[in-house]
Amino acid sequence: MTQARAVTSTAERHWAGIIADGVFKVVLGAGFAIGATRLDAPLGVPGWLLVTTGVALLIGGGIELRYVRGRPARTYIRLMIGYDGGWALATLAGLLVAWRGGTAGGEVWLGYQVVAPLVLAALLVAAAPARPDARPATR
Repeated sequence: MTQARAVTSTAERHWAGIIADGVFKVVLGAGFAIGATRLDAPLGVPGWLLVTTGVALLIGGGIELRYVRGRPARTYIRLMIGYDGGWALATLAGLLVAWRGGTAGGEVWLGYQVVAPLVLAALLVAAAPARPDARPATR
């Protein structure tokens, strides 16, 4: 009984993390799009890039949330690990450019956030559907 409860608890945490990831992307995307005129100068990027990034994150996060019941958790987790690993590398690359006196650090960082959520979303749409017994429980 304890092992079954632990498995359920782990599965529930996975689904909670998957949903949180999609919600975070939607909120961040809205923040970038709405706050483009205030964020462009501190990030050293044109406002249109922030709006584009916001739209890409809104689309990517929305698709993540749309397919939460239709794709296996394993697929989500693998895609999220790849996305987050790429995000960390893009962040380091952007910081390195900025530390070396370059002006394209913000473009590197935001450029990744334009492309990666759309790639993740496309891979999620193309992924095999979840088995009916592997879907998160409805409450």
